[in-house]
Amino acid sequence: MNFDQVAALSVLVAVIAALVWGRLRADVVALTGAAALLATGTIRPVEVQAAFASPALIALASLFVIAYAMELSGLLDFFIRKGTELGRRLGALGVWLVIFFCGAASAFLNNTPIVVLSAPVVRDVATSLKLSPRRFLIPLSYAAVLGGCCTLIGTSTNLLVNDMARAAGQPTFSMFEITGVGVAVALSGGAFMFLFGGRLLDGRKPSEEPAPTVDAGLMEAADTATVGHAEVFTQRRPLRPLKAFVSLAVFVGVVVAATLGWAPIAAAAFAGAVVLILARVISAEEAYAGLRPEILLLIAGMVVVGLSLEVTGLAAVATDGLLDWVRPLGPFGALVILYGVTLFLTEALSNATVAVLVTPVAVALGESLGVDPRPFIVAVMIAASAAFATPFGYQTNVLVYQLGGYNYTDFLKVGLPLNLVTWAAAMAAIPVFFPF
Repeated sequence: MNFDQVAALSVLVAVIAALVWGRLRADVVALTGAAALLATGTIRPVEVQAAFASPALIALASLFVIAYAMELSGLLDFFIRKGTELGRRLGALGVWLVIFFCGAASAFLNNTPIVVLSAPVVRDVATSLKLSPRRFLIPLSYAAVLGGCCTLIGTSTNLLVNDMARAAGQPTFSMFEITGVGVAVALSGGAFMFLFGGRLLDGRKPSEEPAPTVDAGLMEAADTATVGHAEVFTQRRPLRPLKAFVSLAVFVGVVVAATLGWAPIAAAAFAGAVVLILARVISAEEAYAGLRPEILLLIAGMVVVGLSLEVTGLAAVATDGLLDWVRPLGPFGALVILYGVTLFLTEALSNATVAVLVTPVAVALGESLGVDPRPFIVAVMIAASAAFATPFGYQTNVLVYQLGGYNYTDFLKVGLPLNLVTWAAAMAAIPVFFPF
C-alpha cells in the first residue's frame, strides 16, 4: 500500500471508530476526517470543493427549505389533525391508516417532521381507544423510513447514493425510477408490521406506559445527526391557507419538473426554495433555520472520505477481495451479499457513511462481474435506509424511543425479522426492475 492508501484507510478507521463510540457529533467527526485527508494531500482541494458543491447537497438543502415552509404554514399539522379524526372514528384500523399515510408522505417529504408531528397524535389516539401506544409508535417510524425508499427524494440516502454513483461514471436515477422496488419493499414491510409488529410490541397496558424521558446521549447517537429533544413533540402550528397552498404548489412543481426532465432535481429544488423566499412564504432567516447544516456538513465530510477510497484505489482493492468469494455465486449471489453487508454496516454507522463507502464498491462490483451496476446501486439505496434492529438505525427511531418508553430489545424483536422480510422483498424486486 502506498502512502495515500494508508492515510485514507487510517482516516476511515478513525472516523468509523469515532462514530461507533458516539461521544462526538457525527458532523464534526466527518469534517475532521475530511480535513485530515486534505492536510495529508490524499485528497486535493478541488475534490473537497466538489464534495461540498455536489448536486445531492444542493438538492437536499433546497428540499429542507421547502419542507420547512410547508411545516411553518401548518400544512403538515393540518393533515395530521385530519388523520386524528379518522383514527378516532375507525379505532385501531384508523391508527394504522394514519401510519400508512405518514409513510406515503415520507416518499416526498423529510420524514423527521412527519414523525415529530404524528407520533404524539398516534400516542394520544391509541390511549383514548384504550390501546397500547407501544403497538404503533415503532411501526410509525419504520413506515416513514420505508416510505422514504420509494422515490429519489424520499431520503437523503437515495440522493447521496445517486450522486456517488454519478461521480463513479454511472447515469443518474430519475425521480420515480426506484419506485417499483421501493413500493415492493415498503408493502412487504408494512404487511409484516400490520400482521405481527403490533403483537410483538404490545407488552404492557396503556395505564402502565412509562412517561417519555429525554436521553441526550441517545439523541446524539441518532443516525445522520442530532434531531433535538422531546420538547419538539409539543409544537403545533395553525394553518395559514395561502402560504400552505403556495408551498404545496411549489413542491409539486419541483417534483413535476424533475420527473418530466425539465430540470435536474437539484436545480428544480433550488429554484423552488428561492421562489418561496421571494414570495415571502418563508423568510430568509427561516430558510436558513430550516437548512439543518449538521446533516449537510456530515454528508459533505463523508463524501470526501468516500472519494478518498476511490481516488487512492482502496475501493478497487476492496472490490477485488470481495470478488474472490462472490464470483462463484454469480450476480444474484453478489447482490444478496452486498445488501447484507450494507444492512449490517448501517445498523452500526450512519446511513450517510454507509452510502458513501459502499456505493463505489457496488459500482465496481457490477463492472467487474460484467453486468449492469444499477441493481447493486439500488441495493445500497434500500439497505442503507432499511435498517431496523436498533434505536440508532434512523433518527425517527430515536424520537419514538423517547415517546414510547421502549427499550433496546423492543427494536430487536420487530426490527430483526423486518430486516429479513425487507431483504427478501428487495432481492425479489430488484432483478425484476433492474435486470443484470
